[in-house]
Amino acid sequence: MKGRSYSKELKESIINEVKEVGNISLVSRKHEISNSTISTWIRNSKKASEIKVKPGRKALVEGQNNFEKEINNVTQENDSLKKLLGEKDLEIAILKDLIKKSNPQLKIK
Repeated sequence: MKGRSYSKELKESIINEVKEVGNISLVSRKHEISNSTISTWIRNSKKASEIKVKPGRKALVEGQNNFEKEINNVTQENDSLKKLLGEKDLEIAILKDLIKKSNPQLKIK
């Protein structure tokens, strides 16, 4: 399902209003457009670095880079944990084989 399309002029007007007001939520309520839609417009605009959001509010625009860095960090950590898990599984298999060879009457799962 595709949402509404907005004119370039309206988008620029709303981005400028957010820049002046400093609060995405207030502007979104006024124009009855979702916060995420306006945040996307801001991220995609060249004026994103100029927009200041009031302290204490989530700055979606500024947080984008931090979010991408965090995703990269989590992905790297996940990859290293997968590698470590594979090594431990291999160690367990080797130890089970050694036990079977040294003591054949033991039954190991």
